[in-house]
Amino acid sequence: MDIVINTFGDVRMIYHEGIDPHAIGRPTIRRGSHVEPTADGYWTADLSPVDGPVLGPFKTRSSALAAEVAWLGKHWLNQ
Repeated sequence: MDIVINTFGDVRMIYHEGIDPHAIGRPTIRRGSHVEPTADGYWTADLSPVDGPVLGPFKTRSSALAAEVAWLGKHWLNQ
């Protein structure tokens, strides 16, 4: 897991239950995407909450979640 702290002391991370965000301050948690099923039984990761694309379709929800985390790590985490 990556945790980024900027020069102002703001912390940014992709939420994971392995770290309690309350342990490092008063968290503001917001949604990074919407992982949802499609009408034909596939999955997409809609990253519009962070001004990103819609990824997919994926055969499994876990594949969509993995793509979501990878995209957030590459394009959002270090902003």
